[in-house]
Amino acid sequence: MSPYLTSLIAILKREALRFVRQRERFLAALVRPLVWLIVFAAGFRAALGLSIIPPYQTYITYETYIVPGLCGMVLLFNGMQSSFSLVYDREMGSMKLLLTSPLPRWWLLFCKLLGASAISILQVYTFLLVAYLYGIQAPPFGYIAALPALLVAGLMLGALGLLLSSFVKQLENFAGVMNFVIFPMFFLSSALYPLWKMAESSRLLHDICALNPFTHAVELIRFALYAEANFAALGWTLLATAVFLGLALWGYDPVRSGKRHTG
Repeated sequence: MSPYLTSLIAILKREALRFVRQRERFLAALVRPLVWLIVFAAGFRAALGLSIIPPYQTYITYETYIVPGLCGMVLLFNGMQSSFSLVYDREMGSMKLLLTSPLPRWWLLFCKLLGASAISILQVYTFLLVAYLYGIQAPPFGYIAALPALLVAGLMLGALGLLLSSFVKQLENFAGVMNFVIFPMFFLSSALYPLWKMAESSRLLHDICALNPFTHAVELIRFALYAEANFAALGWTLLATAVFLGLALWGYDPVRSGKRHTG
């Protein structure tokens, strides 16, 4: 078997075992979007109206509208959680042991990223199942069409977490950085309200939301759940993934790290 495939399987197994042993992590990832769906949606629905018109031009309830955004929330929080575990692994020494293997560093980091994304997708589909039982349903084929969109969005947000973990060196500092990234990305996006509604309030706020890569990830998921393609959102999400991943690989470059420690 190829050493690349062997390392991929080993890292995926390790991420899966870590996830199985951390049941609280799974419950937290599930409860958080459900609270937004069941509790907070009532207040937002009263403020925005019973029905809104999303880009695919059909009337839907507010709860149905925010489901893709809450899927993005699961991916976002899990991406940050996986980066938190990377910082922990580096402090414990296991990350250094992994990165000193003879395989290319970019491949090892990509395997970690892929493992985190796979766990995120599992959590998203669990949330979609609960939402389905709650009465919020997408077209049957949409659940299949959403898989590539969830993978791309998960890789983008995981790459962002990987980037943060390359620069934050202590666990004590990482919690503050996570909050500084998560909440602006989530609230300044189309996860909870459409961009045209945002433009009615502030054009500047609309432009900030339009530049937010999380907005494009959410729109990619939203269209995919209704078995429609959004190539603009796909392009921007792939571009953000490439930028975040490239910067993360640069941050984990041993030559650069050595120069920084020497300085």
